[in-house]
Amino acid sequence: MTKRKQYSSECKSKVALAAIRGDGTMAELSRKYGIHANMIVKWKQEALEGMKETFARKNKSKDVGQEADIKTLQAKIGELIVERDFLVRAFDR
Repeated sequence: MTKRKQYSSECKSKVALAAIRGDGTMAELSRKYGIHANMIVKWKQEALEGMKETFARKNKSKDVGQEADIKTLQAKIGELIVERDFLVRAFDR
């Protein structure tokens, strides 16, 4: 019984990127890398789905992080306004 060939993530990403760029037809890429065209199509689809998820997660994490930063900065602004008002009144006396 033969064992299936395992491909590294670097190899998969290189082949998928070539397919996304359109460096050649599937048959040409298949011959060039020695990988079946169906596998290249599958890797290309996985890469595109992975990019969608990556960008979707970044936007959500940025929104959550920005909300926390905004609240922190607003609290600091409030403190500084109170200090300024106190000092203005203290120097007016």
